[in-house]
Amino acid sequence: MKIEIRGAEKLSFRERQVVALKEMGKSTEEIAKILKISASTIATLYNRARNKGYEVVIVLPGDVLGIYGGEDDELEE
Repeated sequence: MKIEIRGAEKLSFRERQVVALKEMGKSTEEIAKILKISASTIATLYNRARNKGYEVVIVLPGDVLGIYGGEDDELEE
């Protein structure tokens, strides 16, 4: 599984870090410990990033969903 942040070029480095960690399910407190900044700074960075607009896309290979490979079977028939 890969996480892609579309519109990341609009975000600062710190905003990208916060967004990525938030999307991975980390709490504000966990992110604050990881980045060694305050929880209020995390909240500010996250809100700033949301206002700039970005989209998070989760990329899953087809085989993870059990749907990959069906096309090859049709070609052989």
